[in-house]
Amino acid sequence: MSSGSVELRAPDAAPKSGSVTSVVDDDAQLHRLGKRPLLERSFGFMSILGFSCSSLLSWEGILVTSVAGLLNGGPAGVVWGYLVNWVGMMSVYATMAELASIAPTAGGQYHWVAMMAPKPLRNFLAYLTAWLTTLAWQAMAVSTAYIIATLLQGMIILSQGAEPTYVPQNYQTVLILWASMIFAVVMNSMTGRVLAKFEGLVLIFHLAGFFGVFVPLVYFVPHGIAGTNDAATVFTSFLNTGGWSSQGLSFLVGFPQVATSLVGADCAVHMSEEIKSASIVVPRALLYTIFINGLLAFAMILGLLFSITDLEGALDASNTVFYPFLQIFQTAVNSTAGAVAMASVILVMAVASSVGVYASASRIMWSFSRDRGLPFSGLLVRLTNNALPVNCVLVTLTITVLLSLVALGSSVALNALLSLVIAALFSTYLLVIVLLLWRRTTGAIQPYIVGSDSVDADNLAWGPWKLPEPFGVLNNVFASIYCVFLLFWSFWPQYTLTTSTTMNWSVLILGFVVLASIVWWLLRARHYFKGPIREV
Repeated sequence: MSSGSVELRAPDAAPKSGSVTSVVDDDAQLHRLGKRPLLERSFGFMSILGFSCSSLLSWEGILVTSVAGLLNGGPAGVVWGYLVNWVGMMSVYATMAELASIAPTAGGQYHWVAMMAPKPLRNFLAYLTAWLTTLAWQAMAVSTAYIIATLLQGMIILSQGAEPTYVPQNYQTVLILWASMIFAVVMNSMTGRVLAKFEGLVLIFHLAGFFGVFVPLVYFVPHGIAGTNDAATVFTSFLNTGGWSSQGLSFLVGFPQVATSLVGADCAVHMSEEIKSASIVVPRALLYTIFINGLLAFAMILGLLFSITDLEGALDASNTVFYPFLQIFQTAVNSTAGAVAMASVILVMAVASSVGVYASASRIMWSFSRDRGLPFSGLLVRLTNNALPVNCVLVTLTITVLLSLVALGSSVALNALLSLVIAALFSTYLLVIVLLLWRRTTGAIQPYIVGSDSVDADNLAWGPWKLPEPFGVLNNVFASIYCVFLLFWSFWPQYTLTTSTTMNWSVLILGFVVLASIVWWLLRARHYFKGPIREV
């Protein structure tokens, strides 16, 4: 097993000076965090960048998630809402990068909470954070599979022309969903080196695929059609189809949906123990990811909105082909075959994304099991000869299969489960950001020293990457405000006259998870979960 020891020049944001040279010994760093290096370090910067870019699936994801922003906000709401979310997520990513540099472990948020929280609440908050993160990534695995299945069905309907004969059934959606996950399981059951090389190739396809979709979308669309795809419409036209009392309120209701294409900042973090020079590479990967993905997604938003010649028809397409962008593609290039070919790129990237999502979901599950927080931890923590947590991958597949069965009875219930992703992840983001701000302003974090002693709650020290002051404090404050703002509006329904179908159940799901965690903590977990266990 490689120790991952290399000599690197610290980045510009490193303490004191960007010219300071440091030696990053990954295994020694894990030892200082109390963990044994058990996973193989197969990922370098480019491969983990491909991993995080494909897991977030920005420009591809914005095509899927922009419909909610169009309903409440309209074209201008999507544009300006995205820009605000992009800035907010940059702030969150920068904070996550600082924390990942301090403690690059697969546990991510719950490990950081255990290090920074007040002692009386330390174990409980770590336990709650671990559950929220674990369940959020399991829900994300189901969500990715659901998008793959429904996108394929939408492409089939689109390819049949004006009078399609295929009528998708719930059981067909579930079967396609199951089949789509086989590839993710197979890729996550191979060696770490194969997975790393695959993610490097995905990065190339992620970038090349963008131009393969963007160029024909903006080149072939008819230009000069007044009132639909001109600059005035894109940047100043707002919609309020949810029946809200004001346009401003409608914009805020649609605001969180635009952010979903940038959710998942911790995907690279949970792979930290498989990355060489993790304390420097993970922060770099996070920041490069939000810049590249954010830029591509914004360009795709503009390309999509300028290509809409029939906004009402595009919104209605969600009732026929599931995703309005399929209809926009068809009218833009004036070719069904061309639209299907362009959508195929999105489908391939969604399948590739499932590999990264399964990897992240299995690593946080493995880490939580390593600290004895999950049932059957002794079984889940076992690794294969290739140093991979395949048992956790298989359990993730099992959970995907079981949760997808909900779609057979009610798509509303399935959507409620999927809404857990934003609420749960941003709850964990908010908690670690607030704790870091508290520790930072009280002077509890010591300057970075190469080869320092153990890093824990009583001996916190910066990693080789951090924001200089006072920008670090200001960034933490802004990130906290952004997370609170996004969480608040994420619980609102899309329509004022809500029914069981249109109700936003995310607050109920999140409340149930939190309440269940508290009850189980009081009954059992407080007796056996003591936070991240020091193994060395």
